[in-house]
Amino acid sequence: MTIVADGIRYALGGFAGGLLTAWLTGVPLTAVPFFVFALFCLWFFRDPERTIPDGPVAVSPADGKVMAVKPESGRTRISIFLNVFDVHVNRTPVGGTITSVQYKPGDFLVASKEVASSQNEQNVVTVRLQDGVEVTFRQIAGLIARRIVFNRQEGETLRMGERIGMMKFGSRMDVLLGPEWNVVVNPGERVIAGTSLLARRKDVA
Repeated sequence: MTIVADGIRYALGGFAGGLLTAWLTGVPLTAVPFFVFALFCLWFFRDPERTIPDGPVAVSPADGKVMAVKPESGRTRISIFLNVFDVHVNRTPVGGTITSVQYKPGDFLVASKEVASSQNEQNVVTVRLQDGVEVTFRQIAGLIARRIVFNRQEGETLRMGERIGMMKFGSRMDVLLGPEWNVVVNPGERVIAGTSLLARRKDVA
């Protein structure tokens, strides 16, 4: 399984810190917390391969639990909460061209709360499909997750389910879908990034 580079760096730091602490104190057991932290980082920053479905669909951009499916400004918002045990690598829900990337500063409220969609720090990305339909998704920081990573740029073309970044240590993702979509997911369901379907196009066979 692939490990995100940040996780490898954190793990190396943990192992080095443990060895140094054990050497300075002369007590090998003092290294144990550092080694546990290092192993946790390797596990947390895992990046498994996913099987991306075909067809006119939108897939989940994140592993997690669907917290809400509700209307917002003429579209349907699907909110997904990632806990600390979920894979935190994010993927684009649809394929197309990135037309907008907007960083919005904000609070660091608990990401599972409804208010986090509007008040928390977030990165808002819009992707335009070949037929002109646009889908927007938000990477939203949480109480612990205070670093949003987005490694794509406006103008880039993405394939559905392609990796676009990650959020560290618990967070939230919202997907905004227009009336062209028939949502097939419900609150309470667990979804997997790049694999689980969120919606199907109504007007495309």
